[in-house]
Amino acid sequence: MVFLRTVLLFLIIGWLTPMSYAALTIEITEGIESALPLAIVPFATDNNSVNIRDVVNADLERSGFFKMMAEQNMPARPSTAMEVDFKNWQALGQNYMVVGKVNNTGNQYDVQFQLIDVYKGSQLLGYRMTSSADDLRRTAHHISDLIFEKLTGKKGAFSGSIAYVTSNGPNNHELQIADADGFNPQNVASSIEPLMSPSWSPDAKKIAYVSFEHKTAAIYIQTLATGQREKVAEFPGINGAPSWSPDGTRLALTLSKDGSPDIYILNLNDRSLLKLTKSYEIDTEPAWSPDGRNVIFTSDRGGKPQLYIVPSQGGSEKRLTFSGDYNARGSFSPDGKYIAMVHGNGGNYRIAVMDVASKAINVLTQGPADESPSFAPNGSMILYASKKGRTGFLSAVSIDGKMQQKLGFTGGEVREPAWSP
Repeated sequence: MVFLRTVLLFLIIGWLTPMSYAALTIEITEGIESALPLAIVPFATDNNSVNIRDVVNADLERSGFFKMMAEQNMPARPSTAMEVDFKNWQALGQNYMVVGKVNNTGNQYDVQFQLIDVYKGSQLLGYRMTSSADDLRRTAHHISDLIFEKLTGKKGAFSGSIAYVTSNGPNNHELQIADADGFNPQNVASSIEPLMSPSWSPDAKKIAYVSFEHKTAAIYIQTLATGQREKVAEFPGINGAPSWSPDGTRLALTLSKDGSPDIYILNLNDRSLLKLTKSYEIDTEPAWSPDGRNVIFTSDRGGKPQLYIVPSQGGSEKRLTFSGDYNARGSFSPDGKYIAMVHGNGGNYRIAVMDVASKAINVLTQGPADESPSFAPNGSMILYASKKGRTGFLSAVSIDGKMQQKLGFTGGEVREPAWSP
């Protein structure tokens, strides 16, 4: 069976993708026509190591919601609202602008900014915050989040992180994390055997993943701050696809210790197991609903891979998808209104979202080899892996399909992305 071979490929050997500490570059391949004109004026600064303006500008530009003004086209460089000559900016068609200052106060930085409605000549938002030198980029991402939420009504997702699996040759595999804009890459785990299926804990302090470092599959949980890790599952056969419960006390996972692959719930407090499915076919890729009441999973029990749902405490399973030859790797949006999935027809695998209420499926990407969808924490974007020929890369798409990004890692490839909560 094709699905069986695919499952075993992912659960046993993973994707072999060369990369090591590569920088992420983001190319917007399709934007939103109604993007709002926005100018981020260079912050007045005391020569701090991080250019706050550039970080904020890049964050908001790649969101696709804004048409950013080039710095060379700015008529002036005000740092406070009092210094703005609004007529000059209105003449250039700017709806909004951001001005700010960064002052070195000795052992930390004082950062302040104002978001201004250019046509009304009024302040929409103003903040003052302190930051260490090491946290200036994080502060800049926080500013981006505040601006994004004020202008769109949606929470920003610029302060988060992404996890991904890489390999530098057949015997050098790495699990890495980076900021959402690709900066500050850090190695979480390395092995001469495959690493795969990273899954963030709800508080983003830990990652569960699968390692074959001892030649058989085992699931580990690693604390990011300390590097301490713990093996939580190494049963005979498949140990794969860990997924954290919303309260962080349980993992849904795929085990084949009783024969065929089934979905289990592992209680992390007492290590007890609850078997959710009892099919003779393949059940895999579990993912929790945001309220923790249900788990969706992929199964070929109907002849072809489709998505099913089962109560997380046990109960009857129900099929969710019927359209297409292949629907797999489901995951809920943070608000529970949508399910992202890999949707296949005629060998073309694309990212799609299903409206949970209506069951309508909207295909978002072109394919032909898109996989591993992961929602942004604000639910506005889906990060996914794609492949063109033998080259693997990451992309992102808005949930309405109107905004597309391609994320390239200079010097290598990357797979199995997971956006942090």
